[in-house]
Amino acid sequence: MPYLNSSGASTLRIRFAPSPTGFLHVGSARTFIFNWLFARHNGGTMVLRLDDTDVERNTDASVQSIFEGLRWLGLDWDEEYKQSERLELHRQAAEAMLAKGLAYRDFTPAHAGDDNQSSGTQGAWLCNPGMREMSREESDRRASAGEPFALRYRVPRGQDRVLHFNDGVYGPQSKLADEVEDFALLRSDGMPTYHLASCVDDADLRISHIIRGQDHLTNTFKHVLIFEALGGPTPQFAHLPLLVAPDGTKLSKRKHGPVVSVTTYRDAGFLPQAFVNFLCLLGWSPKNDRDFLSLDEIRDLFTLEGVNRANAVVNFDETALSSSDLAPFDPKAVWLNAEHIRALPIDELSRLVQPFFEQAGLHATPEKVAAVTPLIRERIKLLRDAVSAADFFFVDELAPYDPAELIPTKKGESTGDAELAVRVLEKARQVLAETPFDHDSLDKALREAAASLGLKTGPMFQPIRVAVCGRKNAPPLFETLVVLGREVCLDRITQAVGKLESFWAQSKNVEQ
Repeated sequence: MPYLNSSGASTLRIRFAPSPTGFLHVGSARTFIFNWLFARHNGGTMVLRLDDTDVERNTDASVQSIFEGLRWLGLDWDEEYKQSERLELHRQAAEAMLAKGLAYRDFTPAHAGDDNQSSGTQGAWLCNPGMREMSREESDRRASAGEPFALRYRVPRGQDRVLHFNDGVYGPQSKLADEVEDFALLRSDGMPTYHLASCVDDADLRISHIIRGQDHLTNTFKHVLIFEALGGPTPQFAHLPLLVAPDGTKLSKRKHGPVVSVTTYRDAGFLPQAFVNFLCLLGWSPKNDRDFLSLDEIRDLFTLEGVNRANAVVNFDETALSSSDLAPFDPKAVWLNAEHIRALPIDELSRLVQPFFEQAGLHATPEKVAAVTPLIRERIKLLRDAVSAADFFFVDELAPYDPAELIPTKKGESTGDAELAVRVLEKARQVLAETPFDHDSLDKALREAAASLGLKTGPMFQPIRVAVCGRKNAPPLFETLVVLGREVCLDRITQAVGKLESFWAQSKNVEQ
């Protein structure tokens, strides 16, 4: 339930806090989406905070990539912060914990950073008693002398203290405090650790719910202690199941490459609303057996109760990862994208496919694209498919094709009648030259022409389709003829007749 202030208004505040150490990962995108949905469903505030205190790994390129991905998703946020601009706040909180005796300085070289394992011990490292029990006077003296140290949280020990919280997805969680190591708050260079910076910012920004990946579940016990030390309310937690590859391993930028980057989906021609729809179904169910959902429907239906506990598999084709010719995407993602494409108004779809024609070097005016789009909408699954489905509309010369494609064959036959194909095209050229160039007139005239040649429509239409499109698999014939125009159609049919006559002559020479 949302927090309420004295006036009864919602004070629910949600945050998404990515670390800019690479492109926007699909898992991070899903976390953002689930946070956004929870905030918007409950009338709360959405906060974007860049957790950019890892100076060795953060890059400007990563920051830009994150913003590119988030903006493409089309989901907004209400407030924006950078953790690197809040370092003084983090240090003040750490010093306050030290002053209260809730933290201590660790001068051990092996523990001067955020490493919680000792090279000289067996099993889990929990603390260095010599550092933990050092007097405050001795600690102050060594610090004043310039000796480097890490600041560690003094986890309560020997008190049978049980740390617990109720997770919005995984339910009640508990752990003995004695099993938690004295984790670092500040590194030896004075920089805050993730644990400190994240919790101090969450407290300062009055975050009411923290929704993040399941890999942070064990960290939450440490965070409960930090929130307790800060003296404010502890947010409610919810951890999301992980996204995994088909082999069950966690999705990795290093192992799986571009297929886990949001911008890869954008550049391939996914619609943002389809991508959001797909990611939502990885770990959440609307409980109504529906897959195709609009953003408004998802927002209205979304609850944490609908989030699954089991990890969600992204079924991309791992064999396609190393091939530029194969699409590695999850088939369900592609199917959903096709469904969302078919739901778009023609003018919007035309605007979206236009850049893909331009990137392919085709001279595609907005007017021509608008005329072509209705013919290919049912034939494309990704926006980039528009190029392969309709490139012949935008070229002066068709790409080379096999003249044998012009010759219709009967079922079970490997070769057809080239002479018949020539007669079909010559008849078509005559009809197209004389017939009004609109759908109904061309439909009627070409069907009558087929009857006059004693043919069914299939053997009549195939040579015409291949002649004007350069392929058998093409959009509806009469609409295609109209968009191409009389002059282009007649010219391409003339060229096709020439190809067939040469093919026919060569075939006869081979036979002789």
